[in-house]
Amino acid sequence: MDALYTAAATANGREGRAVSSDGRIDLPLALPPALGGNGEGTNPEQLFAAGYAACFASAMSSVAREMKIDTKDVSVTAEVSIGKDDSGFGLAVVMRVELPEALEGETGRRLVEATHAYCPYSKATRGNIDVELVIE
Repeated sequence: MDALYTAAATANGREGRAVSSDGRIDLPLALPPALGGNGEGTNPEQLFAAGYAACFASAMSSVAREMKIDTKDVSVTAEVSIGKDDSGFGLAVVMRVELPEALEGETGRRLVEATHAYCPYSKATRGNIDVELVIE
């Protein structure tokens, strides 16, 4: 891969801080109450959900341009879950794509599936975590 951009961030645990190299991100980290924490900070699952949703929405714009589809009224929500699996803990994602009426049916389904094939986050997670696509 020929890198066009590299982001860097440092964290010191689930109950510490996450800071990007440019200082734009400087967040307290905390376990969510469901995992025994106080929830008074963000957590890796929220950060991953935000990044995946943003990447998927951006990828959808690129795919839609190729398909000559207008996606200005589309929104993407990534729900990232953490749970126990055979080797400790694992992640799962439900990707909720809200499409306008004009994109309901086969056209919307093809757009979402093509986006999932194109999105860098989807490529990175493929075969590693379950990702469920839900069109709303």
